[in-house]
Amino acid sequence: MNINIKVYLHAKGTNFLQSGSFPVTTSDYKKDPDWTAAVAAYEWIEQIKINFAASKDFRIDQVVYNDDIDITELVKKVKPIL
Repeated sequence: MNINIKVYLHAKGTNFLQSGSFPVTTSDYKKDPDWTAAVAAYEWIEQIKINFAASKDFRIDQVVYNDDIDITELVKKVKPIL
């Protein structure tokens, strides 16, 4: 299945929005949809960060999936667990 993710980020003095549709494992999503979405968003944000050459002011302002479910704080917790 796919989920829609929007990330509001800041890098190099600019705020910007990226959005896209991402595949997730249906069984994982049924067990914990927010966490599954957070992991997918985190992995994508890491790819975006690489494209910005690890800008020193890079930050995550907000992450939502399926239009209105805010998972910003969950995304920020993913890294220590992975």
